[in-house]
Amino acid sequence: MVTSAHEGMHRIFQERPEILAPVFGVLGVPLSAKATVDAVTADVTETRPLERRVDTVLRVGPSDGEDFLLAVEAQSGKAPGKEVSWAYYFAYLQAKFGLPVLLLVVCQDRATAKWAAGPFDCGTRGWTALRTHPLVASPENLPVITDARTAAKNLVMAAFSALAHARSRECGAIPEAISGALHEVQETDPGTAEYVFDFLEVTLGKTPAGEKWMEIMSTFVSYFPGRGTVRETAYLEGKVEDRALMVLRALEKRGIAIPEDTRERVTSCTDLDTLTAWFDRSLTAATAEDLFAEDPALPGVESGEA
Repeated sequence: MVTSAHEGMHRIFQERPEILAPVFGVLGVPLSAKATVDAVTADVTETRPLERRVDTVLRVGPSDGEDFLLAVEAQSGKAPGKEVSWAYYFAYLQAKFGLPVLLLVVCQDRATAKWAAGPFDCGTRGWTALRTHPLVASPENLPVITDARTAAKNLVMAAFSALAHARSRECGAIPEAISGALHEVQETDPGTAEYVFDFLEVTLGKTPAGEKWMEIMSTFVSYFPGRGTVRETAYLEGKVEDRALMVLRALEKRGIAIPEDTRERVTSCTDLDTLTAWFDRSLTAATAEDLFAEDPALPGVESGEA
């Protein structure tokens, strides 16, 4: 099943190719930071009965060498037969584009990473005819970014680190570092800050890192108002519902009768500031109608009437 985490682990290379240089760096493969990166069709199907698609294929143009193709695969577990598909990708892409090909497999756990590193050999009787040797990025070699200043220097790489380590013991510290970095980056590069916020919201899901991100997410609602993300909407709806219940509960505790139209008006209100004002009045109101005494009169309603 294709999940948001699976998509994020390879699509980030399409959407924010600046992470290629630091990722290649931790893998020990030199790549200039000024390389050009262009998306290439991921369809490697030759005949209809057998459809094959690479997760992501990029054409990378280093400033200090020849162009090459980078196939990126997100792998959540060991998949028997996958090594055959990977060998096919190498052969097909090289034949089609006439360029060297590298395969980067991104994993979230060490066991999968150990398997994916191969190498995978094709041969018989002591002779190796073909060897597939993927590059593997995983919690084993990707940095754990727990310092806000470090995260701010490369926020996209920090977000990728959070996804790679989403189930690791260190997973909680990375979102905290990113939360601190967002305060700084939002001022200097709001586009990147927006991307990282959305990326983490979509990809971390119910992982331990995702739960941590949910805890600290409320501090960023004011940074990106009106974006309508799932968590932002849920957060605001929850706050509104809680505040409305507080207004009604305060009146009930003080023994003040609540007419049905008043209850309906309070529970249907979606403005947090208005509900806060009503709650303040509920602490001293003599009647339920006093909640609305200072509100502007509605069309066709005399001032002071609900």
